[in-house]
Amino acid sequence: MELVLKILLLVACVVMIASVLLQQGNSAGLSGSIGGGAEQLFGKKKSRGYESILTKVTLGGAVVFIVCSIIIVGLESHK
Repeated sequence: MELVLKILLLVACVVMIASVLLQQGNSAGLSGSIGGGAEQLFGKKKSRGYESILTKVTLGGAVVFIVCSIIIVGLESHK
């Protein structure tokens, strides 16, 4: 069981790294953080497409990572 969880944790890590690296950056430097704040707040949200899929994949990978980590720590503490 512990080996399966560690393999699942490794897969979740690779998926999270890949999905984060494939996502587009939100900021364009200092000028983007000052001027782009209103656009980000009131602008269009991309609810469909490639970026939405990557966001969901990242979220799923993070949830799997956290759950597996907690379970592995719990199993290790009972030894």
